[in-house]
Amino acid sequence: MGIFSRLADIINSNVNAILDRAEDPEKIIRLIIQEMEDTLVEARATAAKTIAERKTLRRRLGRYREAQAEWQRKAEIALRKGREDLSKAALIEKAKVGEAAAALEAELEALDAALRQGDEDIAKLEVKLREAKAKQKAMQARHDAASNRLKARQRVYDNRMDDAFTRFESVERRLDRLEGEAEAFDMGRPRSLDEEIADLEAEAGIEDELAALKARIAKETEETRG
Repeated sequence: MGIFSRLADIINSNVNAILDRAEDPEKIIRLIIQEMEDTLVEARATAAKTIAERKTLRRRLGRYREAQAEWQRKAEIALRKGREDLSKAALIEKAKVGEAAAALEAELEALDAALRQGDEDIAKLEVKLREAKAKQKAMQARHDAASNRLKARQRVYDNRMDDAFTRFESVERRLDRLEGEAEAFDMGRPRSLDEEIADLEAEAGIEDELAALKARIAKETEETRG
């Protein structure tokens, strides 16, 4: 089973469990990312183990090749010395070693294929992981924006805010009463000399302003007639 099919089985199983419990959808994407990261670590560990095994097999294959060459040399020596029987026996040993070497070569080919597939899977998984993290970031931004809007609207329509404005109005009414009481306190009280003189000065100022206004209008009227 490939890492993607196994990962899909794990994720689907966990996601279905989360959905059955009606949990937060954000937990699903966090779970997916966690499973992908764990699978990526496992895939790299498997690749490292396969690479180490391939090196071991290559060393064994090298020794088999050396043994084949050695049996070939011995077969030639025996034949030159007129010992055809020994030469034949050496060639038989060479053939046995060759069979073992062929089996190792088949194993190496399988390991190489597994490593190529693993490399492709890891590359694809890294891409998918980056996409998942980007989606998680976008979802988090949307979640934060929606939460902020919800909080703002809750504050606007919160009864406590209405209560606060009602309290403001109550305070304003109390201030109105205090100001009214202060103004009523002055009612009927004899006016002081300073207050009477201030009123005269204000009245004089108004009369002067009125006289100036009359003079200006009269002047404009004469100029119009002329």
